[in-house]
Amino acid sequence: MVIKTPFVSEKATMLLESDGKLQFLVRRDAGKNDIAAAVEDMFGHKVTSVRTLMTMKGQKKAFVTFEDEKAGEEILSRIGIL
Repeated sequence: MVIKTPFVSEKATMLLESDGKLQFLVRRDAGKNDIAAAVEDMFGHKVTSVRTLMTMKGQKKAFVTFEDEKAGEEILSRIGIL
């Protein structure tokens, strides 16, 4: 399992509303292609880009941009977060 959990905070919600990007906590050894494939398989939306960073707590966070601008909101509402 590449994706651990969706990352939801006030800043992540603002990024979703302005740019349509979602944030996920992922496995540390996961590559960008692995993350994109896992998100496309789980949610059925085309991913256009993935950016990653390591948090101060040693977790890996992925910023995922979708082809469809409203895909992020639809995904969060489907899993019951938004």
